[in-house]
Amino acid sequence: MNNSVVNTVRLLGAGLRALLVLTLVTGVVYPLVVTGTAQGLFHHQANGSEIRADGRVVGSSLIGQQGYSLDYFQPRPANGLGENSLNTRYRLILSGATNLAADNEELVAQVEQAKAEVVQDNSVPGYTVRPSQVPADAVTSSGSGLDPDISPAYAGLQVHRVAQRNDLPVAQVKELVREHTQARTLGFMGEPRVNVLELNIALKELADRR
Repeated sequence: MNNSVVNTVRLLGAGLRALLVLTLVTGVVYPLVVTGTAQGLFHHQANGSEIRADGRVVGSSLIGQQGYSLDYFQPRPANGLGENSLNTRYRLILSGATNLAADNEELVAQVEQAKAEVVQDNSVPGYTVRPSQVPADAVTSSGSGLDPDISPAYAGLQVHRVAQRNDLPVAQVKELVREHTQARTLGFMGEPRVNVLELNIALKELADRR
């Protein structure tokens, strides 16, 4: 066997061994280590940050939900969301923003309409909401349309309506909001926020105990 054939066989053997080793390391060992570490140290986050109520998963703390009745706290608008129009076999929601400029007439109309609805929905006997009280997150959607949080100001604006509709003391509902208000991440990143799904679950539990 001449040297060229021997060298070719040697190179093929080395390449095959390298392929097997890299396949084992990157395809088996690495995924197992990453998955094991995630499950061991960050179990909740690794499994989708699930939120449970009544013994079942009702959502994720990372994804906002729409369709709450006025008995509950309302999330941010989701004007950027759309429905899948290609694969109609599955009812899929597409995340996204409106991509409308701040001076766009359509966006301005949406904001004005949303503000009027917030004022109307949250003005109850003994408590009147003024348009100047309505925070920005009550009338604008996030970049994804799936923001799970609202500002403490927007949550506070809804307290009187929620209390009245659930026959609860206003002070008790205010305390519920305070308990579910999260501070800035690490004390300086982002803004204080309230997770709507977690707050509404706590509200339902409170109302059920009434």
